[in-house]
Amino acid sequence: MTGPPGAPGDSPPDAVIRVRGLVKRFGRHTVHDGVDLDVMRGEVIGIVGGSGTGKSVLLRQIVGLTKPDGGTIEVLGQSVRDTSETDYRRLRRRWGVMFQDGALFSSLTVRQNVEAPMREQTDLPAALRETLAGLKVRMVGLPEDAQHKYPAELSGGMRKRAGFARAIALDPEIVFLDEPTAGLDPIGAAAFDTLIRQLQAALGLTVFLVTHDLDSLYAICDRVAVLADGRMLAVGTIAELQDVDHPWVRDYFHGPRARAAATAATGPAAGRPVTPGKES
Repeated sequence: MTGPPGAPGDSPPDAVIRVRGLVKRFGRHTVHDGVDLDVMRGEVIGIVGGSGTGKSVLLRQIVGLTKPDGGTIEVLGQSVRDTSETDYRRLRRRWGVMFQDGALFSSLTVRQNVEAPMREQTDLPAALRETLAGLKVRMVGLPEDAQHKYPAELSGGMRKRAGFARAIALDPEIVFLDEPTAGLDPIGAAAFDTLIRQLQAALGLTVFLVTHDLDSLYAICDRVAVLADGRMLAVGTIAELQDVDHPWVRDYFHGPRARAAATAATGPAAGRPVTPGKES
């Protein structure tokens, strides 16, 4: 287990996300008060914390959608805060984001939704965009005819898969997933966890996963980062986090739901060492 990293130079060479001293306030309320985090290339890292700890806010700051009040953020070696619009646009092509419930455009079909990043970020001809979008739809396990449907015609699980297809539309190096299994039944959530791990291995993705789902943590995460008290309290495998002496961590990782998740886990073993880029 690692504690909060120090200066940027302390980051491992294979870190693709480096966050140092991140501060975020909303009015008088401080959500983040010096958050530090390194994310390694090829890993699946789960971001957890109690309600109001700013898990999704952290994601939005890293991808440049929310401006922090202090600190530094580097993704793939480039600053997210201090960069030109042109450089930021190039950087955005190297990651994909899936927000809760897919966040699809309701007036566009699934295929058109998946094509949206291609239209915005590339000059690919329309026919090639359609072909690539259809491929991404199939990659996330949706049936062929789903690409012609509108979000309102899909189940919740299908909308999430469509959102995932859009997140990988540009063949990113990193995908950010915000509560991807929220609202799914246990079978659907387990199937989505399997999809994440399969695509992570097949595409060599780094996965930044905001979640509260213990089953997801046990099934697919290499490491888990715990947000508490405005800071990154600890980062490590689930086995390592069992020993963290903090009330929220004890309740979260030692409660009945954690025991059930540990028993039910059939994916990568909790506590296994991080092996970035290696297929599980």
